[in-house]
Order: sequence, then structure tokens, then C-alpha cells
Amino acid sequence: MKKILTLCVVSFVATTMMFAQQNQSLSDPNPENVGADSAMLSLREVSIDKFEREGSWNVHISPDYGVIAGRLFDGNPAMKEPLAEDEGKEDEDKQVYGVRVDFFRRGVNSFTIKSGRPLPIEGTAKTISMWVCGRNQSHDMYVLVQDYFGSNFELYLGNLGFSGWKKLTCVIPPSPDGEHGIVQSSAYYGDKPGLKILGFRVDCNPMQARGSYYLYLDDLRAVTDLYDMENHDEDDMLDNW
Repeated sequence: MKKILTLCVVSFVATTMMFAQQNQSLSDPNPENVGADSAMLSLREVSIDKFEREGSWNVHISPDYGVIAGRLFDGNPAMKEPLAEDEGKEDEDKQVYGVRVDFFRRGVNSFTIKSGRPLPIEGTAKTISMWVCGRNQSHDMYVLVQDYFGSNFELYLGNLGFSGWKKLTCVIPPSPDGEHGIVQSSAYYGDKPGLKILGFRVDCNPMQARGSYYLYLDDLRAVTDLYDMENHDEDDMLDNW
């Protein structure tokens, strides 16, 4: 009887731990487990844009809803950790991108922040992250991306109802079959960057879309799998012609 009871307890604990791990992966997604169906991964966090170039981002809002402006400011999130290759180059990363929106009236509206050119991510991207200062208003922010076949998608980055700087991260769901969803590579159409970031969209909370709203962005990064690129043989040709 004691042996049976012990086996039941061990089985219950194992099941509970397994369930907890699954829940943890859903609430706090780990990029190492997203789309990982083999052990051949070479994950690396790379910088996509540091918001240091004047005129590289454009902002837009419908003239029926309000007016918008964007520009660079001196500043930096205090909690941001530099990438290994950027250590000692902190003086080259000293600006953030600011957006100001003056709403005409409350209502259902949105505004966009788009790059002057698509920003490619090498390899197979797993997550996209960015430091955001949201001014504690519950607007929703999305990342606008374009996949290997030129299809456009939007990924939920997070709610802006917080004060000060916060790092927002979204997971890029893998394609189930290489033809549907966000496709980042294909063996049939040559070799080219699989995913591009087009910009961001902010959907405004109708009750809070009034007066002036300020938003600041910095340090756009991605976690990407560079296994195929790092293990490409030197004598192997590139299919990009």
C-alpha cells in the first residue's frame, strides 16, 4: 500500500512540474524553445537599429485624428545592457527616437512609426525586442514585419500602460509547413534575408487618446538562429544570383 501511495505521489509531482514548465513557456516565452525542432541551433542576439540616424524613421497619423512629429533626443535606458560587440562603444549609442501625437479628439484611432527602408534580420528570427517609454497610457503596440514571400504581418509587442522605460518582447511564430504563416526561408527560391521589420503601429485607447501623447523608442534587437550562416562551407556557393 505504501509503495502504491509513493508511486502516486511521484507521478503527481512529475505531472505538476511538467504542467508548470509548459505554463511558464507560454507566459514567459523562451526564444531557445520557439520553433526549435532540432538541436542544430546557433542563437544570437543582434542589433537591428539603435535609433541614431536622423531621418531614418517616419511617423504618420490620419489628419482627421491629429498631428504627429518624430525626432531624435539625447538619452538612454539606464537598465539597457550592451551587446558583447558593442562594449566600449557606449558613446556611439546616446540617442533615442521620440514621437509626439496631438489628438484632436478622443476616438478609435492609431498611428504608425515606419522605417525609411525595410530592416532585414539575418538567419531565422525567434524574437524581436525594443526598449519603450510608454508614459503610462494603455495603448497597444504592434511590430509590422514582412516575411520571405513579401507577405505583411503584425505581431503584438505589448501594452504601453507603464511608466518609464521597459523592454518589450514578442515571439515570432514559426511556419507550420514552410508555406503558411510567417515564412522565413525556402529551399526553392534562393538565398535572401527571411524577415524584415517595416515599423510599428500603436492602436490608441479611445478613452485616453486626447491631448498630447509622448512615446520614446530605443535599441531594436532580435534573437535569431544563425546556424546555417555560421556553418556554411567556404567552398559552397551562395544561391543569391
